[in-house]
Amino acid sequence: MAEPITRRRAMTIMAAAAGLPLIPFAGAALAAVEPVVWRGQALGAPATLILNHPDRAQAERLVARVVSEVDRLESVFSLYRKNSALTELNLKGALAAPPGELVALLATCHEAWKTSGGAFDPSVQPLWSLYARHFSTPGSDPAGPSRQQLDETLPLVDFAGVRFNSDRIALPRPGMALTLNGIAQGYITDRVVALLRGEGITSSLVSMGESRAIGAKADGSPWRIGLGETEDEATPDTVAAIIDRAVATSSASGFHFDTAARFGHILDPRLGSTAPKYRRMTVIAPDATTADAYSTAFSLLEPDAIRAILDVEREISVELAMVSGDRLRLGRPVDIR
Repeated sequence: MAEPITRRRAMTIMAAAAGLPLIPFAGAALAAVEPVVWRGQALGAPATLILNHPDRAQAERLVARVVSEVDRLESVFSLYRKNSALTELNLKGALAAPPGELVALLATCHEAWKTSGGAFDPSVQPLWSLYARHFSTPGSDPAGPSRQQLDETLPLVDFAGVRFNSDRIALPRPGMALTLNGIAQGYITDRVVALLRGEGITSSLVSMGESRAIGAKADGSPWRIGLGETEDEATPDTVAAIIDRAVATSSASGFHFDTAARFGHILDPRLGSTAPKYRRMTVIAPDATTADAYSTAFSLLEPDAIRAILDVEREISVELAMVSGDRLRLGRPVDIR
């Protein structure tokens, strides 16, 4: 799950102020208001932000705010930035006066960890590192890390022992490390949505690997989100229609540690295994943080366990594609075709 060698997530934001239509990507007819377009890098991936607003100066200011906020949050959550708060925590095993966003996200992680029975666990990073080291070593066993290596690493996966509050975050033993790659993209998406809404944006689609809609499209129709096993899949196998909701998809085919594609990146923190239960797991929820976390957790749970969680979390919808090719929909009904 470490960011430098996982699949890249392209960030796209299309937004419009009240009363204005969204401007699609290049090639569309020009509208009465020329959109402000920004292209660059965010979350380690190519990023595009297109904003339609009657006041160009205000639009440029808002674009700059979004870019700055994403960069600031990346400096908190990133594993590949040497000076990020998360990197410092993992290096030292403790972090004094941690950023408020890090504490808040760890609290959300704790809820997802508890609800999922440990299937969602940010302390899985040592296990991820074990698989990454193993398969990057020339002549490594194609069957994966040894049982002894797994038994030595699994005690380091222990989110129950992580202590955190506004004063300090502490990992309980040397060698432990956290990754927030299973939830941080969703959290940052939600923060961008809140920023846009605060500036009067009424129609937007924010996508950072996970997607969240503000309202509907300008014509009142839902946003249509293609669902596939990989992010760059040209023809999605399913399309979800959403208004004011978020979508996150997890798939073991997104990244494999080995060239034989036997060991995917979705690791079970309880067992140390990588065997996929599903070809694709999609979660639709009111916010992207929730969708992101549960798309990871549900990928490791049996359908009956997912149903039990959805009996409580009634705003969540799930569509899973079985390894057999069958599909199963659970939870709140949603328009998926």
